[in-house]
Amino acid sequence: MLLHDLAQVIGATSTSLPDVEVAAITHNAGWARPGSAFVAIRGARADGHRFLAEAVDRGAVAVIGEGLPDGVACPVPYLAVRGARAALADGAAALAGHPSRALRVVGVTGTDGKTTTSWLTRHLLRAAGLGTGLLSTVGYELPDGALRHFPAHFTTPEAPEVQRVLGEVVATGGHAVVLEASSHALAMDRVRAVDWDVAVWTHLTQEHLDFHGTVENYFADKARLVQRSPFAVLNADDPWTARLRGIAPEETEYSAEGRDAAWVAHDVEERADGLAFAVDSPLGRLDAWLPMIGRFNVANALAAMAAAQRLGATAEHLLTGLRTFAGVPGRMELVPGRPDDPRVIVDFAHTPPSLEKALATVRATTEGELWVVIGSAGGPRDPSKRAPLGEVASRLADHAVFTEEDHRDTPLAEILAEMERGAAGPGTTTSIGDRREAIRHAVGHARAGDTVVLAGKGPEDTLERDTETIPWDEVAEAREALRLRR
Repeated sequence: MLLHDLAQVIGATSTSLPDVEVAAITHNAGWARPGSAFVAIRGARADGHRFLAEAVDRGAVAVIGEGLPDGVACPVPYLAVRGARAALADGAAALAGHPSRALRVVGVTGTDGKTTTSWLTRHLLRAAGLGTGLLSTVGYELPDGALRHFPAHFTTPEAPEVQRVLGEVVATGGHAVVLEASSHALAMDRVRAVDWDVAVWTHLTQEHLDFHGTVENYFADKARLVQRSPFAVLNADDPWTARLRGIAPEETEYSAEGRDAAWVAHDVEERADGLAFAVDSPLGRLDAWLPMIGRFNVANALAAMAAAQRLGATAEHLLTGLRTFAGVPGRMELVPGRPDDPRVIVDFAHTPPSLEKALATVRATTEGELWVVIGSAGGPRDPSKRAPLGEVASRLADHAVFTEEDHRDTPLAEILAEMERGAAGPGTTTSIGDRREAIRHAVGHARAGDTVVLAGKGPEDTLERDTETIPWDEVAEAREALRLRR
C-alpha cells in the first residue's frame, strides 16, 4: 500500500507524501522493519515518540501520531491523526486486506465466562462443519485446531496481531472466527476494524476499575461490541442487559435461571464428570450433556448455542458439539485418572473471588475431602490478595497447600508467610515452596473420592522463579503426580 493511500485510510493530515510503499504497521519500535509505518502512541507510562528514532533506524518509512512533540525531529514523513490507536487499527486492517469481511465473526465479552463461551462457540461451529478460528486469552487457533500463543499476555492482542491472525484464518480456508473481546481491547481500539456478525454478552460485575475508572465506563466500553454488531446474544439473567436491549438491529436472549428468554435451561443436574440439562430453544426442546464442572457453565453453553445457531448450526450440531467438548485448557480442566485416583482439576483461579467460586463449585460434587494447591504472584502484582487467598483456601478446602506462583523477585518465604497469616479457616494448611513437590504432596496424600484443585497457573506455559523463567505444564505435572501416587 502506498503511503498516501494509507494516509487516506487513517484520516491523516499531511501533504506532499512520497510514493513510498508501506508493508506493515506497528506501535512497537522493536518490531519495526523496512517498510513499516510506526504508530507513536501516548500511553499512561510512556510516549511512543520517545522511540521514534529506534523505529526509523529499524526501517520505518513513516511515523503516525497525534502530533509531533516540540523539539522532536522526524526524518521520515509524519502523519498526524486524531487518534493514534484508531489509526493503528484501521491501518492494520487495510494492510491485511480486511480479512474479517471474508469471515463470520463472533465476538464474546463480559466480566466472566468469556473464555469458556468463546471455546464452546468455536467447537459448536466446527461441529456444524464451519472451519473456525479462535482468539482468546488462552491463545489462538486456526481451523487446524492447534493452540498457539501470543508473545504477550493479552486477552485480546493489539490490532496488527488481531488482523494477522484473522488473515491466517482466511488463508487456511477458515469460514468463521470467535474472538474474545476484553473491555481493554474494546476501549483501546484493538478490535476497532473487525467486522462483527454476532456479539455475545455474558454478564457484568465490577472489575478493572483501575483502568476504566467507574463501572459506568466499564459497561460503556464493553457495550461497544453490541453497538457494532448486527445481532446480539444477551444474558437475560444479567441486570445490565436491560440497557443493551434494542441496541443491535437483531437480538436473542438466554437464561440459566428460568427467566423469559428464547433459550432457557432447566432440570440442571450437576455430576462429578459434567452437567446434564434441558434447553427450551427456537429449535425445540434439547436434552444436553456437557462434560464440564460448574453449574455456571450452563449459561456459557446457552450463549454459545445461540451464537452458533445464528450461523447455521442445527440442533444435532449443538448437542453433538456439547457432548464432545474437551473443555478449555486450565479452566476447570479435568485431568484423566483411574477410578481409585482422586479427582484432579487444573484451574486458572488466582484471585480470592475466583478461588472461592472454584472451590465452592467442586465441593458440590466431591464425595470425600477437598484439597487445593495455591500460590500468589510476586513482583508488581497485587500483594494485598495473598492473605485473602490463604483465608479462602483454608476456609473452603479441607487441606490447603501453599506454594509458588510466579513469585519473580519477591522472596517466596514472604509470600507464603502472608498466605499463612490469612489462613484462619478450619482446613489444614501446609507450605511447600517448590510447586512440583506441592502438587505431588497433595495428589499423593489425597484418596479416591477426594478432589485436588491445582489453582493459579491454569494454561500458562512458564513459571517465573526469582530471575528465572522455566517451562511449565500444570496438566503434565498433575499426570506425573498421579503416576507417582500409583
